[in-house]
Amino acid sequence: MDTIMTLEEVAKYLKVSERTIVDWVANGKIPGGKLGNSWRFRRGDIDNWINEKLRPNLSQNVQNSYPIRSLIRPDRVFMTDFKTKDEILNFLIDKSYDIPGISSRMELSAAIFEREKLMSTGIGLSIAIPHVRLNGVSEISVFIAVNETDITDYEAIDNKPVRILILIIAGRSNHTDYIKVLAKISGLLKSDLTREQILASKSVKDTYSILTNASESL
Repeated sequence: MDTIMTLEEVAKYLKVSERTIVDWVANGKIPGGKLGNSWRFRRGDIDNWINEKLRPNLSQNVQNSYPIRSLIRPDRVFMTDFKTKDEILNFLIDKSYDIPGISSRMELSAAIFEREKLMSTGIGLSIAIPHVRLNGVSEISVFIAVNETDITDYEAIDNKPVRILILIIAGRSNHTDYIKVLAKISGLLKSDLTREQILASKSVKDTYSILTNASESL
């Protein structure tokens, strides 16, 4: 069960006055309530509230601050036709493990598949964004695969097959830019028109052109 905190404890925890806490509760800005005549708060609710308030506003601070176009390279865009998640991930690993800073294919493969064990990177809308950060890598790299057929075993969050995969590889020190790239790539592919154009494209040249043109509007 969550630890129950008093008004005094929450004020000390947040480093504000008790009056400020009461005002916040009254205005619905912070979770809490009264038991009899005394204010009480769940520690878990307070921690969640803090995390939400301190989380970067990706929609405002991220969307317009990273040149996605510069990360999309025609030699890293592929038209593929695989049947399973493992097959297409291994294909992308084969195409990317020799970038500077990765010690071996095994290192990259282990990191990608370990990340998939934690939670599928299939974000829905036929899109998957496998992503890893590795110690030796200093720059962010993006590899893109558009698959001819549905990959039905990807276990995307909307339970729909995956067709578009964007692999993002970054360094441990690239956390801020890494978050920016993830946010912007997601925003790029949320456009119904962009997705439809990508899925209808028949060549790397067309796919590259669609992606770079769409990134200009972000």
